[in-house]
Amino acid sequence: MKKMLSVITVLGLVCGVLSACGNSGNNNSPQDTASAAPTQASAPASEAPVKKNITLSYLASQDWIKDSEMKLAEKFEEQTGIHIDYQIVPSDQYFNVLKAKLAAGEAPDIFGGQSGKFDLGPLYDVENNAVDLSNEEWVKREDPLFVEQATLNSKVYALTVWDPSASWVIVYNKKIFEGLGLSIPKSYEEFLKACEAIKASGVTPIYEPISDGWHHVLWFPELGVRYEEQDPGLSDKLIKNEAKFEDSAVLEQSLSQFNELMQKGYLGDNAFSNTYADTEKNMAGGKYAMTVYSIGLPAQIETAVPGSSAADYGFFPIPLNDNQDLNVNPAAPSKFISSTSKHIDEAKQYFAYLTQTENLQFFLDNEPKFTALNFPGVKAKYNEEQAAFFDTYGKKTGTVYQTAINYLNPQWMDIGKDMSAMFGKQMTPKDILKNIDKRREQQAKTAADPNWK
Repeated sequence: MKKMLSVITVLGLVCGVLSACGNSGNNNSPQDTASAAPTQASAPASEAPVKKNITLSYLASQDWIKDSEMKLAEKFEEQTGIHIDYQIVPSDQYFNVLKAKLAAGEAPDIFGGQSGKFDLGPLYDVENNAVDLSNEEWVKREDPLFVEQATLNSKVYALTVWDPSASWVIVYNKKIFEGLGLSIPKSYEEFLKACEAIKASGVTPIYEPISDGWHHVLWFPELGVRYEEQDPGLSDKLIKNEAKFEDSAVLEQSLSQFNELMQKGYLGDNAFSNTYADTEKNMAGGKYAMTVYSIGLPAQIETAVPGSSAADYGFFPIPLNDNQDLNVNPAAPSKFISSTSKHIDEAKQYFAYLTQTENLQFFLDNEPKFTALNFPGVKAKYNEEQAAFFDTYGKKTGTVYQTAINYLNPQWMDIGKDMSAMFGKQMTPKDILKNIDKRREQQAKTAADPNWK
């Protein structure tokens, strides 16, 4: 079998974009299909399918391509002869690599990108670099909220296969909480008290992998629903350039509170060297009580670390600014077909294959990080703890700011650098907000946005 995965190592300016469920022991889960091949579409009885000796190159950022998709790609190759060559780039380098390839006319057949209706033009120039997929059959079945985030000027440019319930929340160790007599915090002050008690017991309250450059940023823009509660209409004012990040008290509040967690030592001594890839191992070891992740983390821990149990973990919203609401992000890592590809029809064929209902079910059943998919007919796999979380917090939801606000998501890694400088006392929360405004203005003027004159 040809090599399924090519890892690209790139040196250069660190700049990129990223955004980011599963379970085990669920009596309501679909039958285990891990060892079963996904059902193949039947070819006409009178004519055997013609196999093609073609390789499709697919460039993507780290963690965007799941193992279950690679298994499907193997089956796709067996059926069609079309091989998928996955080329994975570290997340902090991905956007620069993609941008360089697009500019040099060396784009892969398929490239990954973070969807978001405000980003498709400025980030990827999809009208020139990507194929219009509006007439593909699967577009009619995909969740309309996700399709909207892959649409520019009424044309659909990307396929998104992602978990619609993959919100970033606090995943906590219930045994540690119960052992210290702690309950789920309902406010920031209660969260501080819980962190202090955990730290005093010898456990680091929060596992935060700052070294990846992107994860710690989540604490800030993910609270879009809470910001709108505190300052109704703020997102609309920011979009229209009628307000500045610098002048927002609620945005400064969340950055200040997150910085307070760092300064009080609640992120521990190793936050700057912690890695996202080691989350399962570190959470399972009992050295950390909480982390920001999706509701699929407990199942991942159980799978990755022998002797651990998904039942030992629970969930609550990120409590900065007293947030008690659930963030939603219909923008996610997506698949684009390069307009310069010599194999556009074959790439469309691959997309059609991935979106067959039986293959989507295989994808979900074999991806521990996901609990649902953004297509109908796919049976979700929530366990009791996950279902209870959505029953408690799913009544009030809102869109995260990196999706709701234009010119914000493209600065993700830059914001991460600024937040790291804040942790090192080299910048203030206000400085970070000023930098966000400056970068937004630069991007808006480049895009000839009429709201920035």
